[in-house]
Amino acid sequence: MSRDHVQSNRSPAREAAAPGPTGELSAPASRPAGGQAGEGPRCAGERLRPAGGHAGEETSAAEARADAVGRPDGHGPDGHGSDGDGPAGHGPDGHGPAGHSPAGHRPSAQRPHAQPADVEVPDVEAPFLDLLARGAAADAFEQPVLRARAEGWPAERIAALEHAKLLALRVRAELDGRRRREAELSALFETAHDLAGLRDLDAVLQAIVQRARSLLGTDVAYLSLNDPERGDTYMRVTEGSVAARFQQLRLGMGEGLGGLVAQTARPYVTDDYFKDGRFQHTTTIDTGVRDEGLVAILGVPLMLGPHVIGVLFAADRRARVFEREQIALLGSFAALAAAAIDTANLLTETRSALADLERANEIIQDRSAVIERASDVHDRLAELVLRGGGVHDVAAAVSQVLSGTVEFAEADAAPASALEASRAEGHAVRHGDDWIAAVAAGGELLGALVLRGHPGLDPVDQRTLERAAMVTSLLLLARRSAAEAEQRVRGELLDDLLDVRDRDPRLLRERAARLRADLDATHVVLAARLDTPAADADREAEARRRLWAAASHLAATRHGLAAARDGGTVLLLPLPRGGTATALARSAARHLGTAVHEAVTVGASGPVADLAAHPEAVAAAYAEGRRCLDALRLLGRSGDGAAAEDFGFLGLLLAGDRDIAGFVERTIGRVVDYDTRRGTDLLHTLEAYFASGMSPARTKDALHVHVNTVAQRLDRVARLLGDDWQSPARALEIQLALRLHRLSAGEQTTAAPTHD
Repeated sequence: MSRDHVQSNRSPAREAAAPGPTGELSAPASRPAGGQAGEGPRCAGERLRPAGGHAGEETSAAEARADAVGRPDGHGPDGHGSDGDGPAGHGPDGHGPAGHSPAGHRPSAQRPHAQPADVEVPDVEAPFLDLLARGAAADAFEQPVLRARAEGWPAERIAALEHAKLLALRVRAELDGRRRREAELSALFETAHDLAGLRDLDAVLQAIVQRARSLLGTDVAYLSLNDPERGDTYMRVTEGSVAARFQQLRLGMGEGLGGLVAQTARPYVTDDYFKDGRFQHTTTIDTGVRDEGLVAILGVPLMLGPHVIGVLFAADRRARVFEREQIALLGSFAALAAAAIDTANLLTETRSALADLERANEIIQDRSAVIERASDVHDRLAELVLRGGGVHDVAAAVSQVLSGTVEFAEADAAPASALEASRAEGHAVRHGDDWIAAVAAGGELLGALVLRGHPGLDPVDQRTLERAAMVTSLLLLARRSAAEAEQRVRGELLDDLLDVRDRDPRLLRERAARLRADLDATHVVLAARLDTPAADADREAEARRRLWAAASHLAATRHGLAAARDGGTVLLLPLPRGGTATALARSAARHLGTAVHEAVTVGASGPVADLAAHPEAVAAAYAEGRRCLDALRLLGRSGDGAAAEDFGFLGLLLAGDRDIAGFVERTIGRVVDYDTRRGTDLLHTLEAYFASGMSPARTKDALHVHVNTVAQRLDRVARLLGDDWQSPARALEIQLALRLHRLSAGEQTTAAPTHD
C-alpha cells in the first residue's frame, strides 16, 4: 500500500511536516532570498522533534513498534519498510538525515536564530490562539496567512505567520491526540469499572465491543470465543453486524483471520481480507464476511496467561489502514474482555461452589433432621418396649411421628396382596392411599402396620414405618414367648390338679395367685375338641396347637387355667356371678371356634368349688365334661357347648358320681323347700297329679279336695318350677325326681294329703 494512503490517516501536523518529492518540507510559493524565509520551516521541523531525540529517531522507533503487527506485505504501515533512512528520514532542511551528524547533533550553523526584530509575536500568534481556543478546523488556520498575503504583508511577517500556523497546527494535533487518548482512557476506565462491578458477562462484553467500535471508528466490532469441546471458535458478541450468517459463524483453529489469531496468539490486520493469502480461506467464512461486506479487519487475541480464549475484532466495509495506537487500544480492550471472562468464570465457579455448598448444607441438615427423627423414634419405641407397651402403643407413637393414623391389623384383616408384597420385599408398600408394612417373624405373618390416608410418604418416613413394624414383630414374639411360658405354667398347674390329688392347698393357692387365678372361687371344667378331621398328622398337630394357644389365651383373659390333654384341651374357668355352666360352655365354643376358624365342641361339668382344699374334684369334673362332650358329638351337635344339667335325667348317666341329690335339688328343690317352710304338701299333690294322668278332676278325687284347691296348688307349683313344668321333658324329669326323692327318704307309700 502506498505511503500516501497511510498518511491519509495522519494528523494535520504530520501532513504539514511531511517532506516533498525532493525530501524537503513544503514551502510557500514566495520564499525570500538568502534562505532566510526557510528558517521558519526548519525551526518548525525542529519543534516537531521530541525532546532529547531527532525526527529520524522518532520515526525509526515507531516503525520498530509496528513490526509486531502482521501486515499483508510484512513491512511497515507504508508498505516500503522505511525505518527513517528514506525520504521521511531526512532532516527538515532536506539536506541529509536528521540527527546523523558526527557529534550526534545538528551543526550550530543550521540551528535557527532569533526571530526577526520586526516580527511581533503576539500580533502574529493571536489569530491562531483564537482559532485554537475556538477549536476551529485545520483548514481555518490557513485563513490568517491568506489574508496577510492578500493584504500585501511583508515577507517576514508572512513567514512569521507561517511559522505560527505550524506551531498552532502542532498544538492542535497534540490537543486532538490528548483528547483521543483521554477518550480512550475514559472508555478503558469505564470498562474496568464495569468489570469491577461485574454482574452480567454478556452486558460487559457487549459494552467492550460497542466502545471499541466507537473509539476506532469502525463499521463492525465483534468478539469470538474458543469452544474447547468442539475445538473451534464461535461468535459471542457483535456490534454493527447486519448479516445473520456472519453472526452465527464458527471458525476452526487456523481458519480465517480469527482462526490465525487464535492459533498464533498474535494480533493480525488485513487491509483487504479477500486479497490476503496469509490465512486459510474457507467457503463458510468467506461467505459470512462477504454477506457482512467487510474488507479491512483487525483482530487481537484474548489472553489468559499463555492461553488464547478468544479474539476481539474491529472491521470496516472499506479498505483501511489501522494505526499502531488503534491496534494497541483494541489490545487493551481485549485484555479487559479476557479479564471479564476470567472474572465471570471465577464468579460462575464460585457461585457453583456456593450452590454446591448450599446443597450439601441442605443435605446435611436433612440428614441431621433424619437422624434426629430416627433417634426420636428409636427412643420412643425403646421406652415403649422397656415399660411394657403393647402393639397399639407402638402404633400410637408412630402416628405422632408420621402425623397420620397408624393401626395394627391382624394378618387376615390386612390386604393380602400388599401384605405379601411387603413381606417378600422387606419394605412398606403403598396400597391406594395407605401404606402397608408387614409384621413378620421368619416366614410367619403376624399382622401389619397400616398407615391410613397418607399417600405421599418420603423414604425417611417409610423407613420409620418399617422400623415400627420390626419392633411390633419383636413385641409380638416376646409376648408370644411369654404367653407360651405362662401357658405351660398354667398347664402344669392344671395337670397337677388333674393328676395328683394330695397337694398342699397353700402351695396350690400361691401358684394360682401368680397366674392371677383364684382356686377358692367356683369353677367349671370344660373339655374342648376340634370336630373337623385333619388331612394328615402334621395338620392335625398344627390344629391342636392352635386350639391349645386359643384356649390358653381364653384362660389367661378369664383368670383360669388351660392344658392340652387327651387330643383336645381342658379348661378350668371361674363361673361368673349369676352365670351357668351351660352358658359358659357355649361361650367358650364360640370363642375357640372363631380363634381357630374351625368348629370346636365344648362339654362342661357342673360347678365345683374350693378346689385348693379338694383338688380331686377337678379330675371328677373333667370326666363329667368329657362325657358331655361325647354326648354332644353323638347327638350331632358339633361346634356347640353344653353341661350335664342340659341333659335332664340323662345327666345322671353322664355324671361321674351319679349325683342323685343334685339332680333332685335342681329339678324339684324349690318345691321341697316350699313344703318344708310352709308345712304344705305340694310334692304329694304333684305325685297324685301325675298318677291321675295329669287330670285335675281325677286328682281332686284322689286327694279328696275341691278341684279349685288342685288348681291353686298347681298354680303355685308353676310359680316355683316355671310355666313349662308340664312339658313332656320337664314332666318326665319331675316324675323321676319325685320318685328319687321318695326313695332317698325311705318312703314307699304316698302320705295322706293335707289341705292347703
